[in-house]
Amino acid sequence: MYSFLLVIIYMAFISLGLPDSLVGSAWPVMHTELNVPVSYAGMITMVIAAGTVVSSLLSDRLTKKFGAGLVTAVSVFMTAVALFGFSVSDSFVLLCLWAVPYGLGAGAVDAALNNYVALHYTSRHMSWLHCFWGLGASASPYIMRYCLTGGYGWHSGYRTVSIIQFVLTAGLFISLPLWKQANGGKKSRTQEESAENGPVKALGLLQTMKIKGVLLVMAAFFSYCALEQTTTLWASSYMVQHRGIDVNLAAGYSALFFFGITFGRFLGGFVADWLGDRGLVRIGIATIVAGLILVAAPVKTNMLVLAGLVVVGFGCAPVYPAIIHSTPYNFGRENSQSIIGVQMASAYIGTTFMPPLFGFMASSINISIFPYYILILTVILLVMSEKLNRTVDRRRNR
Repeated sequence: MYSFLLVIIYMAFISLGLPDSLVGSAWPVMHTELNVPVSYAGMITMVIAAGTVVSSLLSDRLTKKFGAGLVTAVSVFMTAVALFGFSVSDSFVLLCLWAVPYGLGAGAVDAALNNYVALHYTSRHMSWLHCFWGLGASASPYIMRYCLTGGYGWHSGYRTVSIIQFVLTAGLFISLPLWKQANGGKKSRTQEESAENGPVKALGLLQTMKIKGVLLVMAAFFSYCALEQTTTLWASSYMVQHRGIDVNLAAGYSALFFFGITFGRFLGGFVADWLGDRGLVRIGIATIVAGLILVAAPVKTNMLVLAGLVVVGFGCAPVYPAIIHSTPYNFGRENSQSIIGVQMASAYIGTTFMPPLFGFMASSINISIFPYYILILTVILLVMSEKLNRTVDRRRNR
């Protein structure tokens, strides 16, 4: 039964990734049929991001009251309903309305699942679980492309992913009793404290941010997620406009950046427990810098530039799961859900605002600043993560 729960969690991580690429892959067709400018995609993603920030910040309160299993099941159900709503929408306004439960469900399940895995599983499983997220995010564009090229339309693409989410929701509700048995049937510390002293109070946002080191981990997470999303959105444009690389070739290698993240997390799982979370973050940062050197290299052959983008992807692979997995160690199990919630919120803020900021800077200066912009975010990630390590070490050595 315990193995069955692990399978359900792996499937849940696939469900986390499935909706993430749908808007981008379908929007070239959607905006034409809906008769709205192409830039309106940003409005939908902003609504989704706002919902994810809100639900991430509420995740500690929700999880302490209802448990990680129920929060995950209800959240996936919300995304399934929202995706079905997208599939029957025929106006931009309706899409924006359905984007609200879409974002609320995505943020809650992201924070709840990541904390549950950080508390109950090793770093190896965290790495592999995020690899499964990459599989979900990689699969959804293919589902949408099949529906579009097959003449079924973008509505059918959303409906297909919605059905998958509903099936997973059923599995999550069936598995609810197993979530309570993660410690061999014993009550968790939170449950024991609740039984003895009444309900455990969730930490408020201000209380959470006052914990020493929280601002550092928020800044580290913000910078990492900003650099990953900026690379995802702008790498292809950089290669085409600045390096003169063929559009189709650039698009293919942009996809390989994402493959680098997914495959890197698969390989990283085999050494994660040996290297430890700090080692994974440091190796990841060093690999990102090596990749950026290749991307920015003033060479005539473009293969080094293209290879550099894949190397950056491999470098990104271990950073996100390692930072998440280290949260209970860094801040205590009792605080981890609240802190992972604010980490998720800072991540969504970074992915929402930093790529458009680069776009503004690129149009004002030149798109050639791309690798240096990513390098600045990488340096911030390094400085913040190392400061966090020293802060944690000082606290634990007292």
